[in-house]
Amino acid sequence: MFKLNTGLILATAALAVAGCAKKRPEVLPPAPTAGPLQEVAPTGPSGPVGGEVVPGSNADFQRSVTSNTVLFGLDQYDIDPAARAILDTQAAWLQRYPDRRITIEGHCDERGTREYNLALGDRRANAAKNYLAARGVNASRMSVISYGSERPAATGSDEEAYAQNRRAVTIVLG
Repeated sequence: MFKLNTGLILATAALAVAGCAKKRPEVLPPAPTAGPLQEVAPTGPSGPVGGEVVPGSNADFQRSVTSNTVLFGLDQYDIDPAARAILDTQAAWLQRYPDRRITIEGHCDERGTREYNLALGDRRANAAKNYLAARGVNASRMSVISYGSERPAATGSDEEAYAQNRRAVTIVLG
């Protein structure tokens, strides 16, 4: 009986340790070559040609919607009325261009651990995605990524900078 109990305890401990072994990578993927406010030189139907904004491009998206960025409160990921208004304009644009795919980036301010910020950024990006899906945008057109606090929009360690960094950003893919 003693050997059976010892064996069960050792097997349970081994399973518990194995379940905790998975860690997030230390290095994030490289930054995109064109940021949310930049447009790459035209090579196809999604970029500006001759200085004009091509319908359906990321530049057209940014020009047509209220904002490509939704802001959040401290430690929050709920969609408030201001975020709803922004996401409603994004949903309308995305319904006009049903072939366009998007990525929603989740971001946090510098407070909190790396793991917490990555998880919170993911919840923020998914909250925006779920809202857009509820407004009729096909979920298969949307992907999410969390950068946590790794890509701040504003530098500084004050409330003004923190408020700008707690965000979800919608990027139209080329």
